[in-house]
Amino acid sequence: MTNEELSNYIKELNPNLEFEEEGNIPRLIVEAADFRQLMETLRSDEKTLLDYMYCLSGVDQPEHLEVHYHMRSTSLGHEIVIKAKTVDRENPEIPTISDIWRTAEFHEREAYDLYGIVFTNHPDLRRILLEDDREGWPLRKDFEDPINMIAY
Repeated sequence: MTNEELSNYIKELNPNLEFEEEGNIPRLIVEAADFRQLMETLRSDEKTLLDYMYCLSGVDQPEHLEVHYHMRSTSLGHEIVIKAKTVDRENPEIPTISDIWRTAEFHEREAYDLYGIVFTNHPDLRRILLEDDREGWPLRKDFEDPINMIAY
C-alpha cells in the first residue's frame, strides 16, 4: 500500500482526522477523545496491521502538549506518524497504549517524567529518569530552572 493509499484508507476509518502533507511518511493528527479507538483499529485492521511502535515523543506546542507515535507494519512494510493532542495544557492526559504495544510502557513513563503527560490506565506510571521527589517537567518550554538558569 502506498502512503497515499494508506492515508486515504485511514481517512475512511475516521473522517475527523487531520493529515499533514510533509515528509515521506504519512502524518495524522488525532484528538485525545478519538485516540484510543483509532490505535486499536490501526493495530488490528488487516489493511494497516501496525504491529511495531518504535518511537514515542512528547512535544510542547504553544497551546497544548502532543505525543508523537512512530508506527510500522512489519508485515505490510508501511509507516505512519500519529500526533495525539492533549486537551488541557496544565493537566495533559492521553490514554495509554501500553496494553496494545508493550514498547509504549517505558516510552510513556519517559514522556510523563519529562513533560508531565499523564497516560491514563498505565500500569506503572512513575518517573523513570529523574528523582521521585523532583518537581516540574524539565522539557516543557515554561519550565524554570533557577540552578542551571535555562531560559527559552
